[in-house]
Amino acid sequence: MKSELVSVIIPVYNCEKYIVDCVDSVLMQTYDNIEIIIVNDGSTDRTGEILRERYDQNSKCILIEQSNGGVCKARNTGLEVARGEFIMFVDADDALYADSIEILHDM
Repeated sequence: MKSELVSVIIPVYNCEKYIVDCVDSVLMQTYDNIEIIIVNDGSTDRTGEILRERYDQNSKCILIEQSNGGVCKARNTGLEVARGEFIMFVDADDALYADSIEILHDM
């Protein structure tokens, strides 16, 4: 049985101190059929550079850069490209337990 794709949308703005913990926690999920859509909403710190260095070549990650429009615009941008049957929003200062998506999916 094929598992449904889950799109995880992460809007980011000036979060260089914790974005790696956030994205890595999503990448380490026990539920494997995910796409991670990271929307950099015009960060003025090193957030964009960190994202490009660490995740640009990761096949599960989709990096989007846009001018600052706020968290709602960043989430909507993510929704426009999401292909998943399920959508999950994660804030850039959050970190997930390794089985978070699997538990939610199986509910």
